[in-house]
Amino acid sequence: MTTSASADTDAARIDRALADLAEGESTWAALGLAERRELLERVHAATAAGAEAWVAAAAGYKQLPSDSPLLGEEWTSGPYAVLTGTSALAASIRALERGRSPVDDFSLGRAPGGRVAVRVLPHGVFDRILLSGFSAEVWMPPGVGVETVRERAGLALRHPARTAGIGVVLGAGNITSIPVLDVLYELYAHNRVVALKLNPITDPLLDVFREVLAPLIGIGVVRILTGGAEVGGRLVHHPRVAHVHMTGSAVTHDVVVFGGGEEGAARKKAGTPLLDKPVTSELGGVSPVIVLPGRWSESDLRYQAEHVATQRLHNGGYNCVAGQILVISKDWPQRERFLSHLRNALAQAPARPAYYPGSDQRVAQALDAYPGAERLGHGRVLLSGLDLHRAGPALTTEYFAPVLGVLELPGAAREFLDTAVRAANEDFTGTLGVNLIAHPRTIAALGPDLDKAIAALRYGTVTVNAWTGLGYLTPTATWGAFPGHTLDDVQSGIGVVHNAVLLDGPERTVVRGPFRPAPRSVLRGEPALSPKPPWFVDNRTAATTGRLLSDFAAAPRWSALPKLFASALRG
Repeated sequence: MTTSASADTDAARIDRALADLAEGESTWAALGLAERRELLERVHAATAAGAEAWVAAAAGYKQLPSDSPLLGEEWTSGPYAVLTGTSALAASIRALERGRSPVDDFSLGRAPGGRVAVRVLPHGVFDRILLSGFSAEVWMPPGVGVETVRERAGLALRHPARTAGIGVVLGAGNITSIPVLDVLYELYAHNRVVALKLNPITDPLLDVFREVLAPLIGIGVVRILTGGAEVGGRLVHHPRVAHVHMTGSAVTHDVVVFGGGEEGAARKKAGTPLLDKPVTSELGGVSPVIVLPGRWSESDLRYQAEHVATQRLHNGGYNCVAGQILVISKDWPQRERFLSHLRNALAQAPARPAYYPGSDQRVAQALDAYPGAERLGHGRVLLSGLDLHRAGPALTTEYFAPVLGVLELPGAAREFLDTAVRAANEDFTGTLGVNLIAHPRTIAALGPDLDKAIAALRYGTVTVNAWTGLGYLTPTATWGAFPGHTLDDVQSGIGVVHNAVLLDGPERTVVRGPFRPAPRSVLRGEPALSPKPPWFVDNRTAATTGRLLSDFAAAPRWSALPKLFASALRG
């Protein structure tokens, strides 16, 4: 229980931090684009200098041994994501300095429904080499024209002197780049100075974050606070705060916005928030992985089973966009063979501690709800044989734990795809990300119907033969829920982050990848040279590759590529 003395101390810390930021807002308003870019470049340099300490701190609280290949997850989703994010955002500011639009260096095309599609990956020769076969587009809403996209790109940086007060960022506890990237988006995209409240799980990263954000802390535009829910509550309701951005669950969001208990539920039902200021959010949900039936080789079945296992088990399953429900055709002749490979991949993936609070309880809830659940070892659970008539809570409850369900729907590829899209839109909670896996022959046979299905899916990131986690790692892509949610029906959140091109009002990101890794991709005629991605949970050299990728992102250069390729190929 919080004592009166500690509450007074918390209140004083918050008041002091917000008073500093109120002064810092004037400093920020006076800074031109070049000065803001130089500060961002200093954050980039500080991230590179602190990368080792960053990964060590994350490994400590996630209980990963110093020689574990799983440290690759901490490199790529920690310092690497911030290094690429700061570089991409600096490039957009540089374009604005020259009087150009940030989208001028990107190709613009068309997507179904007359949408403008901004091709954000690959962007530059190094993308084409390091992510051969992968691509990403940001789709704008129907009716938004090319000139509008160009004119509005840049967001608040188009008018840097017009600051927007103090924003609070409630940091995430799982992926360690999230707090830093969210702070940068508040500052640069929305022109708000920022009070970052860390999730207590990430308190071991406090010193690292202070060093990384030191250029911004030093001029008074960022402050970092620690503490529990009481500190967060006092902070978001403070009269000096103009805006709140949070990452977490829809349950936590509702407590922040409406309050807890029966009174909070009543406020939500009445549509009367307790929090009287704008709130944006990136929340989780139940992410589908839709596998289209086709004729696959044994190697294809094994590889894509490992792909699905990665989507569930990356970071121990504690990802807002972790695949939770595999959607598969019960009429696919290879269904049982694929599920056999999937069970094997889930069981044999490296063991790791359940570091995230409440994980064991959520696994227990799944086991209680599904008496026939399969326990695959290391705390992993498979809920097989689900259908829409008796799916139960797995389609509506984000387990945030190593629990994977298998939903079976009827039909061959085209019929199955239509049914799966409808189910993903109507029966699943959340709209953050959806994954499609399809053989190149199936994609060719579907033709434009596949793009129509992508357009019909109401998700913020849609992938084809890739994981939505790559959308998170692509700094020029957008990250967030499908637009249109409200505070009282928030689903996977409101607004977007990342978005280094600073697009105004994007609808979604669409990511595509190769069906097979190299060299099999080349032997089978796919124009892709990427080996098994380093984010796969069974990648043997993930830690080395992640470290080398971060080093490359700190200072891109040709001389670093041979060593990086050698590590990636051994994975």
